[in-house]
Amino acid sequence: MRREERDAYENWLSGELLLFGLLGAALALFVDYAALRHAWEAPALGLVLDTAVTLAGGIVAVLAGIRFSVEGRRFDLVLSSGFFVAACATLVFEIVPVLDAPMPARVEGWAAIFGALFAAGLIALAPWVRGTVVARQRALGNSVGALLAVLAGLWLGLRALGPHLPPLTSGPTQPDPPLLLAMCLSLLALLSLLALIGFGLRYRNRGDDLDRWLASAATLSLFSALYRVFTPLLPSTAVSIGDFLRVIAFGVLLVGVWRAISSAEFGRAVAEERARVAREIHDGLAQYLFALATHASMLENGEPTKEAITRIKELAVSAQQEARFAVLALLSAGGSAPFDAALRRYVEFLIADGGLEVDVEIDQRVRLAPDEQIEVFRIVQEGLANVRKHADAQSAVVRIWTREGQRFVTVTDDGRGFEEESGGAGQGLRNIRQRAASIAGAVSVRSHPGRGTTVEIALRA
Repeated sequence: MRREERDAYENWLSGELLLFGLLGAALALFVDYAALRHAWEAPALGLVLDTAVTLAGGIVAVLAGIRFSVEGRRFDLVLSSGFFVAACATLVFEIVPVLDAPMPARVEGWAAIFGALFAAGLIALAPWVRGTVVARQRALGNSVGALLAVLAGLWLGLRALGPHLPPLTSGPTQPDPPLLLAMCLSLLALLSLLALIGFGLRYRNRGDDLDRWLASAATLSLFSALYRVFTPLLPSTAVSIGDFLRVIAFGVLLVGVWRAISSAEFGRAVAEERARVAREIHDGLAQYLFALATHASMLENGEPTKEAITRIKELAVSAQQEARFAVLALLSAGGSAPFDAALRRYVEFLIADGGLEVDVEIDQRVRLAPDEQIEVFRIVQEGLANVRKHADAQSAVVRIWTREGQRFVTVTDDGRGFEEESGGAGQGLRNIRQRAASIAGAVSVRSHPGRGTTVEIALRA
């Protein structure tokens, strides 16, 4: 494990131990003082909490399923299956009965408990599975079908056993939780503990940010189950502390999965930009070096010395500039240098020969996503290259600014301009339009002969 990863793991472990201690101390007070073991009669709030769990579980299942369809890891398949079952069980066995009451309360309650156990078992299994799947779409479809069949079988089996199931609400004849319920809730807590250990070990060994969030959510789920173990039997319309912890656990999961998807998207964008820079190095820098070698050979073979040396010097300067641009693009794409610093350094290199003056104005309130940073950097590079090659301009201004919540990137020059009807259609403008389209941006061009050109990109909302 690298030092940075070890430090991150140790920091997370310290926070996890603190969270565990605080929740454990609160649980001890909860157990010792009977006055704390109460719930709130709030059916509407209970429905809201169940809906939040369903939505969060469904979103996590979809996001994990998307990651499985891209990467094919069994870990993501099992994780997606677990949250799919959690969302379906909450929806079918807890929300729908409240809305329509088509099933006996005892059966629906036990179905929800066994559904939660099934979901917790799959989630606890996820960190321990290894390997990848080749036929991803088929595996995903088969998993959904099998899980729905298991839930349907669970419901039918419990419905057949309905009269023999113990009650789930307190009363004069049933003041304490039945043994089966206590065992189920204890098993739920044990599965959450197993998930906590598994995801914690994965985070230590792999350094994957998602595992850290999954482990923290498992901690909250563990104490949610423990609170329910020590809470007296409650009617289905009551809300307890365990219910709130359960919702918080799913909220933590949402944040973690969203960060993981964003990180994966950033990594994909970086990889694509590095591949693009590699192609441009091949097409640009490599060509300059080839021309340098050619002129050096001609010089060896008796080419007039003055012309050859002049040409070699020009090619060397161009190759150096091309290499600097490529390095800056890679630094910006990989996050090794702040976007605005990389852009300003690029402009400094560009104007070092005195051929063009460029001002850069960046509004610090503007926030660019990773994919936007990469494309905006290249758009500005393309725009200024057009100004140098075609505009015959003395100065240019690059602005990244905002107006009424809308973000804009503009490159303006004082060059010779062109008739807008003619389109000024060149490969440079076509490249800018393509790059803007890749980040859902819209390009507009304003130009008049003798009055310069402005290229404006309105970024996505």
